[in-house]
Amino acid sequence: MTTVIVSYDGTDNDRDALALGRVLAGAGAALELAYVSHLREPEPDSPTDVPFHVVDNPSTAEGLRELAVERGAEVIVFGSEYRTAKGHVDPQATAKRLLEGGPVALALAPAGYAESNHKPVRTIRAVTEDGDPCTLETAEALAGALGAEVATGRPDLVVVGSKPGTVNGRVTVSAAAEYLIELAGCPVLVLPRGVAVRFHA
Repeated sequence: MTTVIVSYDGTDNDRDALALGRVLAGAGAALELAYVSHLREPEPDSPTDVPFHVVDNPSTAEGLRELAVERGAEVIVFGSEYRTAKGHVDPQATAKRLLEGGPVALALAPAGYAESNHKPVRTIRAVTEDGDPCTLETAEALAGALGAEVATGRPDLVVVGSKPGTVNGRVTVSAAAEYLIELAGCPVLVLPRGVAVRFHA
């Protein structure tokens, strides 16, 4: 089963991430939460129905990376940067670090996603710059699990492949992909190069 870890500290933007995590859980993923503590800060309140990990690490990105590898997770979910306008996606600093060579897929929730009464995912768009088949494979698996379709119209979720030349199993995005994420207006799933994420409802 695909494991999805939500970066969660109880803020509004991380509640957006949790809402997106629950969408992925609806596609058959196992959902877990993670909070990276610096100098043993107090833990945030967490939903009681989801496993919750507290990781002590001075670097949030490194703490999440290590936990994802330890748990065998395929996806880490983030909310947008806290000043992001509602309905837009702007990766927070930790997500940006993991978009530069991270080992797992990253899902990015738009600001306000948790409170927007977001509609079900009905249309998924797959975007790859050189035809990496894993991008379309992931989009099709997610669509099949959610009862959605892969199409080129206005999407409810976008699956983006890493840029050409990226080492297999690592995430990096091109300037064009960064621009696409900024304009998406819906959740975005960014894949490592040559890696498909499996979903089974």
